[in-house]
Amino acid sequence: MKRLAALAIALVLPLAPALAQDDKVDCQNAVTQMDMNICANKDYEAADAELNKVYKLALAATKAQDKELAEIDANYVGAEEALKKAQRAWIGYRDGQCELAGFEARGGSMEPMLVSGCLAELTKARTKELQAVAEPDGN
Repeated sequence: MKRLAALAIALVLPLAPALAQDDKVDCQNAVTQMDMNICANKDYEAADAELNKVYKLALAATKAQDKELAEIDANYVGAEEALKKAQRAWIGYRDGQCELAGFEARGGSMEPMLVSGCLAELTKARTKELQAVAEPDGN
């Protein structure tokens, strides 16, 4: 257990300066690669937070849809499970696609920016798809 804790500290300690710098980066004027990496990650984190919010709305919408359909015929129910299945599959696709995007600069200082940029782009697109599920009439 002590060895595991020491290993965790050894892995995180070198990241401390970057994490401390994280709040000080002006993403409107990022110049250094480290700053661009931090900003790309912030963009992804914001996109992911929005996706999680919209996913909860979509989940509620599919639950409501299932409830309505159950009143007609229990065989029609399944929207909630279909959404969960689609989301799990999408996560696998997103992660693999963005790992592939990083190979453009594999091992270089630009790789994290490419991966985070891909994650943000695909996450924003997925959020729009989930929004259509959550609000099919665009309301």
